[in-house]
Order: sequence, then C-alpha cells, then structure tokens
Amino acid sequence: MALFILNGGGAPFTKPPLGYQFATGSSVLKPLQIPSSLTLCTWNVNGIKASLGKGLLDYLRETEPDVVAIQETKTNAPVPDVVLPGYQAEWCFAEKPGYSGTLCIFKEKPLAVTRGLGNTRLDSEGRLITLEYPSHYFICVYVPNSKGGLDRWYYRLDWDKAFLEYLETLQDRKPVIVGGDLNVARSYIDVYPENLLEADPHGFLTEERDGLNALLEMGLVDVFRELHPDLEGAYSWWSSRMNRRSENKGWRLDYFLASAQLLPRVRSCKIRPDVFGSDHAPIELVITL
Repeated sequence: MALFILNGGGAPFTKPPLGYQFATGSSVLKPLQIPSSLTLCTWNVNGIKASLGKGLLDYLRETEPDVVAIQETKTNAPVPDVVLPGYQAEWCFAEKPGYSGTLCIFKEKPLAVTRGLGNTRLDSEGRLITLEYPSHYFICVYVPNSKGGLDRWYYRLDWDKAFLEYLETLQDRKPVIVGGDLNVARSYIDVYPENLLEADPHGFLTEERDGLNALLEMGLVDVFRELHPDLEGAYSWWSSRMNRRSENKGWRLDYFLASAQLLPRVRSCKIRPDVFGSDHAPIELVITL
C-alpha cells in the first residue's frame, strides 16, 4: 500500500484525507475534483435587438447560465449590449441581411469555436456554432424550416443529412450537447392536437421527424422527454395567431439533445413558458460535467 504523507502525529495515512484523492497511478496527494453543475440555456429569440426590449437581459441576469445558445438573431453585426459582464460571445451571421443567425454566450472560454458544417451551401445562413470544451462539444443550432417551396424542402433534407454526419464525427471524439430550435415536433405528444388537423403540417412531416429520429438512433437522447416521458402540454413555440400561447396550443420545437452517456449527469431539463419576449420559450438544462 502506498504511504505518501504523514499526518500531524507522524503516522502514515492509509487513505486520502477528506477533500483529497490519490493522483491516478501514483501516491501523490491532490485536491478532490468535484464535478461542477452547469446551467445551459437555449432560446430562439426571434430577433436579438427586439429581444433586448422584451426581457432578454432580465432573463439572463435571473438565470445566470453558464452557456446560452440563441437562435434567429436576425442581425449581421454583433450587438454588444446582449453580452453581460463576465461573459463572452461568438456570433454566426447569415449572408442575407436580417435573417436567421445564431449566437453563443458563455462564461468559460472554449478550447475552440467552429461555425457551420463545413458545407458552403448549407453554411450561408448562419445556423450553427460549435464550442469545444475539454469534456464535450456544445452545439447551438437553428435547423431550417422546410416551408417556402421545393427548394427549401430539399435544403432541409440536405441539412438534416449533413447535420447527422457532422454530429457523428464529433461524437466519435467526445460527448456532445446540442441546444437549439430543430423545427420539428418529435411525436404526437409534442403538438397540440388541433395543430395537426391541417394535412401534412410543416414541422411534423414524416421526413422531418425521420431526421430527428436519426439523431436519436446515432446515440443522442431527447433530454426533456427522457425526464418527462408522459408530460402533455409541454410546448416551446406558439403561433402568434388566435391566442395560441395564452391557450397553450403549441408545439415542442426546441430541444436539448445529448450523448446517451451524459444522461446520468443531468439534474433537470425544463421549458420556461412563463418567460416571454419571443414566440418561443427558453429551455434550461442543468448538468454536472
């Protein structure tokens, strides 16, 4: 048995004192490393400048998240006012003015930042930011809507395929956490029934759901549904027409997906319909990493 230090009376310790541990493969004493609990948020704000006047900063001050994934910024230049003291930001802009766009705000500087999928055609709309940390990748994503004709339909299908391949590559290296607006409801429990009366509604088409299911089949989990498998009325987006939000007639389009091995580290995952300022609600994930 390794004896590596003497206590106050001169007798050797046979196990680490409280708050310490053996270094791997040696008898050296080092402080015990306790995993930290992180709060991660994702929110489609439907316009970053507009959201500043609708409570975004109040929400960030209240929540004090470690990382925030923001979608649909609709800006082509940084908006410094959204970055509170103690945070840094990485932006990804669309080529088209005032369209799409993503933003990550974070406390801890990542090892590396990547924008896009590495596909010129699919990366022109500013839809993806990847932050690499020592233990995982964090991906902010705004999946394209399939509405707008056949061109957008095929664009969405191409995006889903490329996104799957991209995440497979990352997950081969280390676990991933994906936060964002996926523009699809996973199953019937995720849509208010009245919204499905229309034939083949966008956001619930078979091919769109197949794209999400492919991500789950590759080893990711839908964190909210893993924790709340039978919870009805849990929506994250509501049409602005006909009092849909006040009547809670919505869709669950916003998600945290995570590599399956991270699920035991999840402490909570919740939708915040009480937070206004956008047609989407923020999603919050608390995880120990």
